[in-house]
Amino acid sequence: MVMLSLMTSTLMHQLPSAMRPREKLLALGPQSLSNAELLAIVLRTGLPGLGVLHMAQSLLDHFGGLSGLLGAQPTQLRVIKGLGGTAKRAELGAVLELARRAMGEQLQVREAMGQPSLVQDFVQLHLGQLSHEVFGVLFLDAQHRLIRFDEMFRGTLTQTSVYPREVVQQALQCGACAVVLAHNHPSGQVQPSRADQILTQTLREALALVDVRVLDHVIVGPGQSLSMAQKGWI
Repeated sequence: MVMLSLMTSTLMHQLPSAMRPREKLLALGPQSLSNAELLAIVLRTGLPGLGVLHMAQSLLDHFGGLSGLLGAQPTQLRVIKGLGGTAKRAELGAVLELARRAMGEQLQVREAMGQPSLVQDFVQLHLGQLSHEVFGVLFLDAQHRLIRFDEMFRGTLTQTSVYPREVVQQALQCGACAVVLAHNHPSGQVQPSRADQILTQTLREALALVDVRVLDHVIVGPGQSLSMAQKGWI
């Protein structure tokens, strides 16, 4: 085992830098790679004077880490040097969308409130990097598994208008028994405003009339999130 490890290490140093992450993954498994190394495999090539590993790390730095990159929109990727071409951007976009869908599938088969960090990560992927406010709702079944996630209302940089009647109608239409409310603060400040608290209470009362429970209200910003339920505010 020691000899194999030494041989693998020697092989890594002999390979071109752009190839090392891929060979390392095949030899040691994906869990052995850093975020930058995994991203470098997706990007495949760098730029003149900028190796693929450095390019991957600069992308992570630009978006504030992996969660920020996963939540990036196509328009945000298009302006990044090296991602102007459609091929690289399409490949990266496909990987990001696969991550979002995989997380959604987990919430469809597991009880959402039993894994609050997964719910927060899911909302972060969908809303965390948006430059305008969006209010969304996770509609859940009787076992608190995800039925669907809808981005219901869009607004400006600082606010959006939410109509409780439309949330109630959508809950009835998809047969939801519970919901998790979610919205983003593009400013990055995730503490709920007084208006957020009033809206949460208004929606709780409106949905209670049709026997639908509000389990949580998740607020996300670039790189951070807050659960009102975990804070004891719901």
